[in-house]
Amino acid sequence: MKVSRIAAVGTLAGTAVLALSVPAFAHVSVQPEGTAAKGGYAVVDFKVPNERDNASTTKLEVTFPTDHPLASAMPEPVNGWDIKVTKSELDKPIEMHGEKITQAVSKITWTATGDGIKAGFFQKFPVAIGQLPEDTDELVFKAIQTYSNKEVVRWIEVPQDGQEEPDNPAPVLELSAAEEGHHGSSSSEEADDSEDAQAASAKTSTTEPADTSDTTARVLGVVGIVVGALGVAYGVLAGRRRTNA
Repeated sequence: MKVSRIAAVGTLAGTAVLALSVPAFAHVSVQPEGTAAKGGYAVVDFKVPNERDNASTTKLEVTFPTDHPLASAMPEPVNGWDIKVTKSELDKPIEMHGEKITQAVSKITWTATGDGIKAGFFQKFPVAIGQLPEDTDELVFKAIQTYSNKEVVRWIEVPQDGQEEPDNPAPVLELSAAEEGHHGSSSSEEADDSEDAQAASAKTSTTEPADTSDTTARVLGVVGIVVGALGVAYGVLAGRRRTNA
């Protein structure tokens, strides 16, 4: 009887570990390289994991916020990808460095020219953006991910405070407090930002293996299954021994 219980517990443990590993799989996200301070400029990375075992990611479309438009967005060249920047007319012009801006970036589209992001890998798509708004704590970038089998995943659900994360959350960029003494970028700061953007463009981006959290989750799931299977086998062998006795 004890042996049967041990076997059952082992099976349940394996199933539980596998179930817990599923939510660990990543989604399209955005993070700054360094800081993204209000009123300043930043280089941000849109991180795109491939979550399918039978298809590659071949296209990414990122929609820029309209409630806090960004006048400047310069994507870094990425090997194996074509990049298209779309701008739209603003309903209300914004002022930057003493000039009125009537257009802002509304969308950036990356399209693979080769295999894209294969199963088990992720890709970072860097973009230099600015000037960041000073009247909000975050920026929401809705994203659409397309696979080689024509499947489309829409990462467009906006996370809400106090609620569980949605199934397909939109990438959210958290903004840090404005730097001390910041009252808009000076011409020298703008020149530095331009140099930073050029330096970022000089880097070569490559597809990277899926992050450790995803790999760990998969390993734990497999270990759980093996443990459960061993428990069942042990229970069966013990039962046969009692019968033979």
